[in-house]
Amino acid sequence: MTVTAVSDNRAAIRDQELVRKLAAPDDAEVASLDAWWRANNYLTIGQIYLQGNPLLRETLTSEHIKPRLLGHWGTSPGLSFVYAHVSRLIKQTGQQAIYLAGPGHGGPALVAAGYLEGTYSEVYPKVGLDEGGLLRLFRQFSSPGGIPSHVSVTTPGSIHEGGELGYVLVHAFGAVMDNPDLLAIAVVGDGEAETGPLEGSWKGISFINPKHDGAVLPILHLNGAKIAGPTVLARKDPAEVRKLLEGHGYDVIEIEGEDLPGMHHRFAAVLAEAWGKIKTIQSEARGGTWDGSRPRWPLIVMRTPKGWTGPDKIDGITVTGTWRSHQVPLSGVKGNDEHLAELEKWLRSYRPEELFDASGAPVQIIRDLAPPGDLRMSATPHANGGLLTSDLDLPDFRDYAVDVKRPAEGRAESTRKLGEMMRDIYSRNPDSFRLFCPDETNSNRLGAVFEVSDRAFMEGVTGDDVKLSNSGRVMEVLSEHNCHGWLEGYNLTGRHGMFATYEAFAMVSASQTVQHGKWLQEASHLPWRAKVPSLNILLTSTAWRNDHNGFSHQGPGLIQVVLNQRGNVARVYLPPDANTLLSVADHCFRSRSYVNLIVIDKQPQLQWLDMDQAIEHCRNGAGIWEWAGTDDGDRDPDIVLACAGDVVTMETVAAAQILMKKLPQLKVRVVNVVDLMTLPRPKDHPHGMGETMFRELFTDHVDVVFSFHGYPGAIHQLVHGRPDADRFRVRGFIEQGTTTTPFDMTVRNKASRYHLVIDAINNARRLPAGATEVKAWCEAQLERHEKYVVEHLEDMPEVRDWSLEDWAES
Repeated sequence: MTVTAVSDNRAAIRDQELVRKLAAPDDAEVASLDAWWRANNYLTIGQIYLQGNPLLRETLTSEHIKPRLLGHWGTSPGLSFVYAHVSRLIKQTGQQAIYLAGPGHGGPALVAAGYLEGTYSEVYPKVGLDEGGLLRLFRQFSSPGGIPSHVSVTTPGSIHEGGELGYVLVHAFGAVMDNPDLLAIAVVGDGEAETGPLEGSWKGISFINPKHDGAVLPILHLNGAKIAGPTVLARKDPAEVRKLLEGHGYDVIEIEGEDLPGMHHRFAAVLAEAWGKIKTIQSEARGGTWDGSRPRWPLIVMRTPKGWTGPDKIDGITVTGTWRSHQVPLSGVKGNDEHLAELEKWLRSYRPEELFDASGAPVQIIRDLAPPGDLRMSATPHANGGLLTSDLDLPDFRDYAVDVKRPAEGRAESTRKLGEMMRDIYSRNPDSFRLFCPDETNSNRLGAVFEVSDRAFMEGVTGDDVKLSNSGRVMEVLSEHNCHGWLEGYNLTGRHGMFATYEAFAMVSASQTVQHGKWLQEASHLPWRAKVPSLNILLTSTAWRNDHNGFSHQGPGLIQVVLNQRGNVARVYLPPDANTLLSVADHCFRSRSYVNLIVIDKQPQLQWLDMDQAIEHCRNGAGIWEWAGTDDGDRDPDIVLACAGDVVTMETVAAAQILMKKLPQLKVRVVNVVDLMTLPRPKDHPHGMGETMFRELFTDHVDVVFSFHGYPGAIHQLVHGRPDADRFRVRGFIEQGTTTTPFDMTVRNKASRYHLVIDAINNARRLPAGATEVKAWCEAQLERHEKYVVEHLEDMPEVRDWSLEDWAES
């Protein structure tokens, strides 16, 4: 037997011994678990109700009650019950664990957990472990100047707010990818289990490799109700629930009850069983005895009453075990003496005099349950991933440059060059970089990554499959929610990646983008939160080039979504070609705590800038393309043609060339914008260009015809407050689409080169001779186009094959 095998065997024996010990807590351990849980329940209720008398040193009065009672009680006791038992497991085994609360409304329970572990006072010294700190803890909850009611970014140990339900499992699975020593405890609320994203996320085990990934332990907490009624899974026959979860591939372990101390004993045994199965799966995978098939990972179904340990009835109406305990069971306390007395009875049922000493600090039996140091779930660095983050080992993006001798001389699939760059990032960073893409990696021309990694897949593989294996690390699943959420979990625990999808379908997960942005915004105000790798989103197969898919695939809405986020987080890039894309991607992969949105099409497109020009252009965020215009550096052009986006850039340059040929006396300036966030004023966004640069590009009085990839209103929003903003006339996507040719998309949305020429003539400061004839020519070209595409099923040759070289020779 080899040394490794002996070591693995000893570890397995140790794990089995630990499982037996964990499964049978003695009386002292149960007493510690129960005391901790009672203390947590007491602190939870105190946060919801109390603004004074935090330890009930005197009789409760109306003055001790908050004027506004906000928060959620119903799910909290179940969350803290699980937390207590996982803490015991960690302390006895040394297991690294992170706790994700799907029912984010259980915020007071997780805040209380961090407080009892001492982490909260370490992070927020004013909330000390004494009576004064306890009062501050209570008063701040759901109060002005305080903290939210969810398991928010302000809660130590959290990477998951749970405010918008449905994402606990995707975040948990993302957290354990390439994180072999981490156990993610993911509590799924039974209301949350009704959401589409959660229902689609059970399949995460089909992508987790026990050899190089950690483990997720889902705990489906069925407490019977949501805010105003029963939940589906709680009312289903338990046998049906078991079949549903077993069908996803889980080894289901069930526990039910409310009796004490019986539930402590039974849950300890259930948790020990689940942990033991996880360790066996990992030991076999890492010890060489694994056959490579997908393991049946354990999953716990826990059924306890909603509002467990709360008032059974209020005013003769049953509360505990029903939806009535979801939020604030005793809502009229301040003006109702009977309810006030009931609240005091409820609080005293936890025997606070046994839980806190004379100074107000938790007693020793409670403090003893906490694991040491960083093993505390409220202190784990995995929940503050910036502490674990290393910079990516990035190749030089210049090595992937497209050779551009003259603008618009050749075409290339720009995203293919990015795929080559990511291939080498994979090779250089074998455990800290992944691409997440809904079954579209090759479609989006990123397939070079398959030269160094297969697609991850733990289900069966056939001879017809290509680049598919259990060791793969390219993440493909036909779910934007899963891909987006996995990357979020991966980022928040300190690793890097990119989410790439079709532009229109980014709206499927747009709410996740918003929620993540809000998390980063709030984290920026917390000095103890380390900056995490940015959420990088690549949108391709864009609105302008979904030729065969049609109107359903044509929508640039995510740009507008990201623009509406705060400037300290939101970034939107519209590189017009491969070299600018490479420069932008390098910047995004190096950045921290942003939402970086990159939009560029995958189809062959004209290439404009050589690498040095691209780097300078991206550094400035926008610039004048002097070679495309006719103003010759004149500070006073007759019209400015501006553009942001690849297809509209081509149309803008083509429009400028038409004007150059047909109206050479007209002084035309062409401005391209690659960083959309340079358009706002500096006070509105940190990337906003200064007033001098803005005037140099756009002047302060000349009309600007702006051709934009997205909805026209976005540009008007961005240039608000700039000199004479009304002079900006924007062409963009106006929800006109169908299955048609590329150029016809620009015509339908009135953003074609001919529309831009007409706009330029209509808005120029002066009109040279022949302008009327040029307008008529443009209108004739549009009529000719309309007939041509119907007859020939493709664009006119002079449009389809247009390049600057053609115009130069004509």
